[in-house]
Amino acid sequence: MRERCAVAGLFLAGAVFCPAAVAAAWNIAPLQADLGDNTLQIGGEAGGALFSAKDRQNQHVSGVIKLMPRLHRDFDSGLSLGLNATITASDVLSRGRYGGDFFEKAYGDVRTGLGRIEIGQTDGAAYDLSVTGPKVDAEVSLDNPQTTFFRDQSTGHALTDSFALRTEIGASSNYAKIAYVSPALFGAQLALSFTPSQGKEVLPFLHEGPHVAGRQADIWEGAIQYSDELGPFSLSAYGGVAVGRAEHKLAGQEGVSDLGAGLRADYPVNDDLTLSLGGTWRQSNAYAFQIARSFQAATTTARQASASAAYDDWVLGLEYGDGNAGAVPGAPRLNLTGYEASVGYNLSNSIQPAIGWQHLTYERSSGNFYNAAPRIALDAVFLHLNFKTSG
Repeated sequence: MRERCAVAGLFLAGAVFCPAAVAAAWNIAPLQADLGDNTLQIGGEAGGALFSAKDRQNQHVSGVIKLMPRLHRDFDSGLSLGLNATITASDVLSRGRYGGDFFEKAYGDVRTGLGRIEIGQTDGAAYDLSVTGPKVDAEVSLDNPQTTFFRDQSTGHALTDSFALRTEIGASSNYAKIAYVSPALFGAQLALSFTPSQGKEVLPFLHEGPHVAGRQADIWEGAIQYSDELGPFSLSAYGGVAVGRAEHKLAGQEGVSDLGAGLRADYPVNDDLTLSLGGTWRQSNAYAFQIARSFQAATTTARQASASAAYDDWVLGLEYGDGNAGAVPGAPRLNLTGYEASVGYNLSNSIQPAIGWQHLTYERSSGNFYNAAPRIALDAVFLHLNFKTSG
């Protein structure tokens, strides 16, 4: 089923290259209908990758399809009430940070001039305001990818399931929560969220989450983002923190503690050329960022740095990332290093193809990978197509 979804996602993304489709509409608007005083909008995304990876796997295609309906009502006072969801189907290599959840998000929001409140299955405060280095195609970036190219031959899952480079704070993932994001004031924006447990029911407080040792509860996240102009440069920076409380602890386990910061600078050389540079850093006591495995001795760090040059509708980018997960009982120390070079082109706000090369090296302190060695080096070349509604 998921493999069929991958092919469907690739077909849907590739279909936009049909001359008739392009002639009909470069930018695809969301479907919209008025239901009395309410408005229903249905947006969507589809991504497909063709790739060749030197890891003895037979899979050479991966993809994902997302529908993002929003039902909202706007009032003359400026108040807006909405119900939102993200419904996803993907194959095993395109499960992203939410692990392949069918309902990635399902939440209600209240928007006013004083900010936005969200209640339900949504992102945490620190993730919402995160800043990273520039990415040609965020869906296949080294950092926080939706789609990866390497399958663990021993499990059939993506190799990154064991440890992925995710430098944005994400301790509360898409667990049900209450979140607040302030409006921007003098370039600064604040966010705060509370996640009562690891439950993924739509509303918080309804489920405690998985019955495992070290299950996290009462996760607070806070973040600040600041943007400003410094001469010809546009600067953005953020800092965030997440802390939680562990339940049913084993020896050495504790509440999750997650810290992160990021910076990006953009320099417009002229009307056509813009240079960008940035990076981000994260440190957590959760082994490989798995929050139910938060140990006093398990320090996991991740770093990302990247640069890009955008000329007209073309974007060229280079990216570097590395991560280290300290050993915990029953699991080895893990090291991850990655490089990526890619070129993208913005055909429109709805259509973006990218082509590139990615390299990952994994190392472990004990045991072996599926290649019967404690180190594995992987390379892939890829063509990735993004198709999304805009406007």
